[in-house]
Amino acid sequence: MGHFKNVIVRIPGAGISEGITSNPELGKPVYENALVQHEHYVEALAKCGVKVNVLPPNNDFPDSCFMEDTALCTDKCAIISRPGAQTRQCETKLEDFRTMLESFYGNIHEIKAPGTVEPGDIMMVGDTFYIGKTARTNDEGFRQIKEILENYGKTVIQVPVEKMLHLKTGVNYLEDNNLLISGEFIDDPMFAKFNKIVVPEDEAYAANCIWVNGTVIVPKGYPKIQEAVEHLGYKVLLVDTSEYRKIDGGLSCLSLRF
Repeated sequence: MGHFKNVIVRIPGAGISEGITSNPELGKPVYENALVQHEHYVEALAKCGVKVNVLPPNNDFPDSCFMEDTALCTDKCAIISRPGAQTRQCETKLEDFRTMLESFYGNIHEIKAPGTVEPGDIMMVGDTFYIGKTARTNDEGFRQIKEILENYGKTVIQVPVEKMLHLKTGVNYLEDNNLLISGEFIDDPMFAKFNKIVVPEDEAYAANCIWVNGTVIVPKGYPKIQEAVEHLGYKVLLVDTSEYRKIDGGLSCLSLRF
């Protein structure tokens, strides 16, 4: 089981209300509220014993606070992604992001066109990487990332995703063989060996929790999942991410953890 030392986050910009969404009925994020929620998120991460490295807001990119999709950070290398959402592709070219990544990693690789990869589709289980095949992560992106990771001795498995935006919208690994799982993945034989914590449909959003050094950060307002995670023996921190939910974002999306 790894131990995270660093986290990279980016403060949301004023343009966040224009982020990509599949749930317009939830309304647009309120910038002031999103800022406060982001501060609470950073405080929760700091309580888990990581150093939180903060990038400044970028108002040119409404989704740029969702750092997870810009890179895959492993114990051996970092891989700069190429988001499938075209409005996000230039986020990976931002100088402050690249400089930050270079301060931590000597080995940096990059996904090249026409490959697309969004690390919201990548779930790391020890040295095994489950990679969703989605509208955002294509076969060519998978081929490139598989080749890179296998060179470092990692195992890479592709997971077909039919309904979810990202793989981690529906499955999230909490270490110790525990897996939060929902929707289309519940009966998938690929996940049969895990201790599955099935997420009820009315709390589907809470499938996206994050394990950070023995603590699990859970979105606020999902009591069944909170109780289930506590029942596994983890310390739980609650963070309200309701503004981010409006633009398809959850806890894992908001940071790079390594």
